[in-house]
Amino acid sequence: MGVMRFGILAATGLVSLALVGCTTSSGGRTATAKANSAVYIAALQGGIVSRAGVELSRSEMQRALEAEYRALEAAPGGQPVAWAGSNVRGEVVAAAPYQVGKQNCRQFTHKVVSAGRELQARGAACRNSNGTWTPLS
Repeated sequence: MGVMRFGILAATGLVSLALVGCTTSSGGRTATAKANSAVYIAALQGGIVSRAGVELSRSEMQRALEAEYRALEAAPGGQPVAWAGSNVRGEVVAAAPYQVGKQNCRQFTHKVVSAGRELQARGAACRNSNGTWTPLS
């Protein structure tokens, strides 16, 4: 019984340690989160959406780049991350991560639909130690 109790306590301690860095959000973004988001978006250097040949408004470009970041950072391989603007929409699909040296990298595709035309751009990016992603040329 003592060994089992120790196992339960050890497991509880490990779960507690794993959750220390976790937070929840009510859906609202703080000024800090917006500033951090801007750093991640800027690091994408226009992303591969800029290669798709579609003219996007500033807010549409922001949505497209956020979708690229979310796909690279957190989406399982093959799962689309969708975004939409007023007359344009798109989705980003990242492949499974792979290692290049000590960096995690992912290939990804960004499909954009505008005025009934579907355009697609492909690329790859690697994750930097500060959490940003840098596209590969």
